[in-house]
Order: sequence, then C-alpha cells, then structure tokens
Amino acid sequence: MHIAILADAESWYFRELRRAAEGRGHQCVRGDFAAIVGAVVQNQPLLALGAEHTGPVDRVVVRSMPPGSLEQVILRMDVLARLEAAGIPVVNPPKALECAIDKYLTTARLAAAGLPVPDTVCCQTAEQALEWFHRLDEDVVVKPLFGSEGRGIVRVSDPDMAWRVFTALDRIDAAIYLQRFIDHGGCDYRLLVLGDCVLGAMRRRSEGDFRTNVARQGVGEPHTPTDAERELALRAAQIVGAPFAGVDLLYDRDGAATVIEVNAVPGWKAFARVNQMDVAAEFIQFLEQM
Repeated sequence: MHIAILADAESWYFRELRRAAEGRGHQCVRGDFAAIVGAVVQNQPLLALGAEHTGPVDRVVVRSMPPGSLEQVILRMDVLARLEAAGIPVVNPPKALECAIDKYLTTARLAAAGLPVPDTVCCQTAEQALEWFHRLDEDVVVKPLFGSEGRGIVRVSDPDMAWRVFTALDRIDAAIYLQRFIDHGGCDYRLLVLGDCVLGAMRRRSEGDFRTNVARQGVGEPHTPTDAERELALRAAQIVGAPFAGVDLLYDRDGAATVIEVNAVPGWKAFARVNQMDVAAEFIQFLEQM
C-alpha cells in the first residue's frame, strides 16, 4: 500500500505509523494538511502533498487538524471527501472529522441517540451565556468549541468571573460552549476504539485539577473496561462515524456514566505505554483490511 499520512513535521505518530507500515512492506509519505492540493487529472482524483508526493494513494490517514480560514478548512474536507468517493479509504472520514471536531454537534448527536451527556449549552453572546450559567447551577466548564488535550478549558463557579470569561469570548466572536460541571473525583476513562472493537482503556487521574488529560499532567493508569463501557464507546464512535476514536467517559459521585468527548484524531502515546500495546501496528493491520 501507498499510505499518505497528514501529520505535523515532527509528529511522533507519523514516525510510529511509518515504522509499523514499513515493517509490513508498505510505503508511507507525510503531508502537511495545510498544504494539500486537490487535483483531478485524467478524471482521477490525486492528492498532492508538495514536493514529497504527487499521485495516487491507497489509504489516507489524518493525524493533524491545523487551523485555517473557513474556505481552507472546507477545501481540505472536500479533498478528503473526493478521495473517499473515489474508493480510497480515509481514516477518519471527513464527515467524522467534521462532527468530532465540533463539540456541540458531537454532544447533540450523542444525546439524540440516547447516550448520556452533560447538560450542554452553546450560545453566541455573553448575556446568553450568563443566563445559562445561572440555570446550570453556577458551576460550569467552558470549552473551546474546537480544541483538544484540555487546552482552553476552564471551570467557572463565580458569577463575576463567569461574566469576565463570557465577555472576553464575546469580544472575539467566539461561540461560547458551556457544560454543567460533573464532580468526577479527579478521574475519567479513555477508551480507544478501532473498527468494531475496543483496543483497551486507560484511567486518567489528576490531583488538584478537574482536567485529567495526560497532556495536562494527568496520570494514566491501566484499566480493564467493563462491557457497559465498551458498549458506550462503540456506540459513540459509530454515531460520530469514526472507525478510529478516543472516547472519554466519566462517572459522577452517584456512579452514573457520561460520555464527555469523542476524539477523531486520538493520541495514543500514553495509552500504548500504559497498556503495553503497539497501537500503530494494530492500526496498520486495520488499514490493510479496509
């Protein structure tokens, strides 16, 4: 196979995937998502990745989602969609990326399918956000609509601070995304889904910070997922349309599970270490079967 991997130049994940792919006789080329060119030559879609590669590919793997203008982001999704329509597997598919990157859309779809999610509001003005802050018992988590690894997330439980946060977001024309805070005792669970199976899970805990992301100094520990957790993770990934996904679950003080996030470009460095698993090899074998 010729595998195109859209990843940052220094990406550990690209190096891991290339190692696993070349070990099984495949060829890998890295491309910068922000520099891809969609082309149609002799009625065939091509993926141009700059000087490194221009031509047909057999598989496309998305490992980064850099910012861009609305037109640029639409173009990138269009290029992936045309490759997919031509029969070239893209992991994750553009529709899954569009859904998972948008926290509001993901939460709304999960809720519509009956999965447990936090009470969530996404609005556009500071006044609206403050009204919902009060209705959510004045204890909320404010998140960027687009973002990952816990960056830009803040817990707000003071009305004056809430107004300052909401006003700052309003001034930059940001969508204001609020979720009712769930007391999870400082830990949550990341399950890694690949196809129709759950590769495993990791318990993440943090001392003194409600954010448990390992990228935010959280600690990863082995965890054997329950059947119920596996079912939640598989359903969440399926609803988003992501064959490869990191699904985050947490439990409240009463033991009720909630789906917090579905990540369609999931990291697995800490997960692989905790579970002593070669995730890149599992992933390449999955690509072979597509």
